Amino acid sequence: MSAGWLLFPAMAPRCWLWWHWSAWRRTRPPPSGSTPSFRQRFSTQEQPPQICVVGSGPAGFYTAQYLLKHHPRAHVDIYEKQPVPFGLVRFGVAPDHPEVKNVINTFTQTARSARCAFRGNVVVGRDVAVPELQAAYHAVVLSYGAEDHRALEVPGEELPGVFSARAFVGWYNGLPENRELAPDLSCDTAVILGQGNVALDVARILLTPPEHLEKTDITEAALGVLRQSRVKTVWIVGRRGPLQVAFTIKELREMIQLPGTRPILDPADFLGLEDRIKEVPRPRKRLTELLLRTATEKPGAEEAARQALASRAWGLRFFRSPQQVLPSPDGRRAAGIRLAVTRLEGVGEAARAVPTGEMEDLPCGLVLSSVGYKSRPIDPSVPFDAKLGVIPNVEGRVVDMPGLYCSGWVKRGPTGVIATTMTDSFLTGQMLLQDLKAGLLPSGPRPGYAAIEALLSSRGVRPVSFSDWEKLDAEEVSRGKDAGKPREKLLDPQEMLGLLGR
Repeated sequence: MSAGWLLFPAMAPRCWLWWHWSAWRRTRPPPSGSTPSFRQRFSTQEQPPQICVVGSGPAGFYTAQYLLKHHPRAHVDIYEKQPVPFGLVRFGVAPDHPEVKNVINTFTQTARSARCAFRGNVVVGRDVAVPELQAAYHAVVLSYGAEDHRALEVPGEELPGVFSARAFVGWYNGLPENRELAPDLSCDTAVILGQGNVALDVARILLTPPEHLEKTDITEAALGVLRQSRVKTVWIVGRRGPLQVAFTIKELREMIQLPGTRPILDPADFLGLEDRIKEVPRPRKRLTELLLRTATEKPGAEEAARQALASRAWGLRFFRSPQQVLPSPDGRRAAGIRLAVTRLEGVGEAARAVPTGEMEDLPCGLVLSSVGYKSRPIDPSVPFDAKLGVIPNVEGRVVDMPGLYCSGWVKRGPTGVIATTMTDSFLTGQMLLQDLKAGLLPSGPRPGYAAIEALLSSRGVRPVSFSDWEKLDAEEVSRGKDAGKPREKLLDPQEMLGLLGR
């Protein structure tokens, strides 16, 4: 190692990249005809902008889609830590919501573009550093989402029987890191803390008759555990009231109509609500009206008969805040949850829950925390707001780091649906192209993947291409066909790489 690298370690990645770029350029076959000079060949007018996107979920793909559509010569490399693409569309969308996954068709068209390349099985921040990407590309977009969950921060959270909803969703959706979760569903009551769409997804999967899930892409391992489940009642608990729930009307309607189940809502929670919802926005009004009818109106004869035959139940518990997970007598697992009774200060969605001093214990054998997703810092070189769980940015431009951008949940926080992420990602792409046009991005040549490939090879990392993924996709579809399912997901990254001959 040279003395220069010892004195200026920050230069090391750039020097390394330049060495490999030079080697690649020397071995590259000359074009037919006359050979233009280096400067002519890689002038800012001639060289297509080299851009990389980190993360292949909706934010990553929508950002890439925008850039490819609005710049006819841009080249985009999409880096992904998993060997497979599509992020939360694959690992977050409930298996009984296949229509939501149709967006994968659009993402596939993007990935098949001659100006786009998928680089799976590459962990940015470990296999390659963000500064190394910045040295290789004209611009870098961080779109890696929210890969963690918000902790409850209450005593007993570490007890067996307590899981994050994120891990539970990952388990039944085949996320490799959650394949060994093995939740014990031998109890009769489960409690979900949080009242968003993920909470309702988890409750619905717990209570749906297994035969209704057999034709979905839920993993066979999860389906086997759900077939043995003894869970009969699921409580979905929130700190605030009916006017502040975070789920949407579609998910609520699915819960109300779920075969073999009946809803449990306390009419007292809805007193005076009819007058207060007159001024709220229409989506919130329709949602609250459905809650109100379900809680207070007597069901018709057909619905009453259906509910009378129901062997399972779910309920919404409002104005309750978790204080402690209660252990079993032997201290070996969760046996209940202690809740503080709350009241609201303020009105509408801005209302805060404050404790009344009253406590309530709710027996259960399974606790699932669904109080929000959380992004992680990806690299020491990238600023990160740990409190908000986002990369500080202005309209997607990372603060004080020209040429570095972000989109999706790591940009704005874990809120919104896929359509929200699409709009947000398009905006980041627009800002990037504005900066490119204004000459605010590096004007010199950038080697792009040629340099990164050399780095990864030297570190023993073997990326997975999109054509590799299509081989894995065909294998999953083939395995699923035998079971009458759309696919049987591969769960083990080593098995995936083995099927690709790695």
